[in-house]
Amino acid sequence: MRKAAPPTGGRHEATRLSRRGEAPINPKERGSATLWGVALMGLLMVVATAFATVGSVRVALHRVNGAADLSALAAAKLAIINPEGACAGAAALATQNGVELTQCEITNEVADVRTSLPFSLPLLGTRTLTGRARAGPAVTTP
Repeated sequence: MRKAAPPTGGRHEATRLSRRGEAPINPKERGSATLWGVALMGLLMVVATAFATVGSVRVALHRVNGAADLSALAAAKLAIINPEGACAGAAALATQNGVELTQCEITNEVADVRTSLPFSLPLLGTRTLTGRARAGPAVTTP
């Protein structure tokens, strides 16, 4: 003996019950959770990329400023001993720190240096950060 299939509501049946019979499921909304999940993952990737970009810029900024400080200290120390070679020593130290010495001035045993570091950003291209530092003795001789 065969059991008859339960009657369907045809076009009047707008929703059907879930497997547990708890909440109705609209057929037009099937798969919408997948789309929301993909959208959320895309948003999380954008936020993670933004945080990584900001972090890399901060690291590069600390690097260029630290190299400027070290180069200024080296130039100030060398300015007391050898004023003509002070900027060459500062440039060598800046190169060892991975940045370029763009300006070096020695005035009355005070060294004023500028360093630069090019780096690339996603979607923005290559940018250059600059650092500046001054160093010298606490009391200068006129």
